[in-house]
Amino acid sequence: MTTELAATPEPLATPEPLETRVRTDIAAAEAPHRPIRRMLRRARVWIDGHSRLNRAYRFGVGAVGGILALGGLLLVPLPGPGWLVVFLGLAVLGTEFHWARRAAAALKRMLDRFWAWWRARRAARAGDTA
Repeated sequence: MTTELAATPEPLATPEPLETRVRTDIAAAEAPHRPIRRMLRRARVWIDGHSRLNRAYRFGVGAVGGILALGGLLLVPLPGPGWLVVFLGLAVLGTEFHWARRAAAALKRMLDRFWAWWRARRAARAGDTA
């Protein structure tokens, strides 16, 4: 009778924190060489060549982005994706308006500072109870 050695499982690698994975995925998606981004840049250059179409496009982007941002602000106190919709609206507006890009960047910085504060607070609480 032969006995086979059971394969010892390899130690599990420590999982990458979700925040790091999300930031990596976002950076990869924003890479300018991606085919969809190149196609959208070509379409935007074509639209820029037609003044009436450019005005209509900017108006449409402003209307859709504004509705999304305002609708998201209305959803913030309710359970659900309120802030996500606000950021989506600012992202849409940011494709055409520099002020929206700056506002979204400022909100992202504030959100990063909040989460850093929150993690430090939770760590301090965990240290107090231990």
